[in-house]
Amino acid sequence: MAIQVLETSAPSPARHDRGEAVERRRIPSSWPRALAPAVAAAVALVLHLALPDRQPPATSRPFAGLTAAMLAVALAAAAVQRTSGRLGAWARHRSPLATGVVLALAAWDLLTIKLAWMPLPYFPDPDRVLTAMWEDREALALSAFHSLRLLACGYALGAAAGLASGVLIGWSRSARYWGMPLLKVIGPIPATAYVPLAMVMFPNAFASGVALIAVAVWFPVAMLTCSGVADVPKAYLDVARTLGAGRSFLIFRVAVPSALPSVFLGLFMGLGAAFLTLIVAETLGVSSGLGWYLKWKQGYLEYAHVYAALVIMSLFFSGLMTLLFKVRDRLSGWRKGMIRW
Repeated sequence: MAIQVLETSAPSPARHDRGEAVERRRIPSSWPRALAPAVAAAVALVLHLALPDRQPPATSRPFAGLTAAMLAVALAAAAVQRTSGRLGAWARHRSPLATGVVLALAAWDLLTIKLAWMPLPYFPDPDRVLTAMWEDREALALSAFHSLRLLACGYALGAAAGLASGVLIGWSRSARYWGMPLLKVIGPIPATAYVPLAMVMFPNAFASGVALIAVAVWFPVAMLTCSGVADVPKAYLDVARTLGAGRSFLIFRVAVPSALPSVFLGLFMGLGAAFLTLIVAETLGVSSGLGWYLKWKQGYLEYAHVYAALVIMSLFFSGLMTLLFKVRDRLSGWRKGMIRW
């Protein structure tokens, strides 16, 4: 009888999950939290317009328009947060982050042109950076295209070589005997240390840049792919062999899918190394690319253009990382507790 009472009083997991979902829909964001981004944007706009400039102003003043646009978007988002749908939940989740971004922009404006605590030319104000982005939009777009081409070629080559060598070393004992010492000797050396050798071995700067990026990507992809393939549970392979699976099936349908978490970890690390190597490669004899643009503008002390290039780099690299996370989520959607980007 006691067992029956306990069974009756315990809620089912499905009912508990439904109750949590209903509870989340019932709790809309409070008005102070919903209006926090709008209040931050209004404060930033008032401070920008009311306080006098203590440094020479830029030729155009786009920051006021940007802040006004953020205020309008924040008011619309505050209304959306009161809804119980998917969009409302997304807006409530992003509200504190949006508030922090607006306050950071306001602090940047205050510390540079309003209070002059961060003097020119090394710390330009938002107006100067936005003006530089607009004035050099064609050069920045062309530089981003050349950087994407160089990065794509080097990353594809390095990832392909890393996957092939990682699977081979992780699966074959004889390949591991000869390949692992090579990974241990060549892999830890930074790819940028090979710059003099790459400039001698390859006919032009583009080919040497592709080779440097490929080397930077190859090591983490190969090392983590090898580790993932070698750590496949033996039971998986035994079951597949019992069902008549051949070597190619064991490798490409059992070992590689099981090693996908390690493979994608290596691809993420390789992409980060590729970003670093890309900037170094574009400062060595090329006449295009974001790294070349950065060095060019820094040489003329045009730091507003330098900051504009850094903003483009941030968007550029973050977009590529997001794309790789989307691919990871599509191929490894069965895994729970994964880090989202």
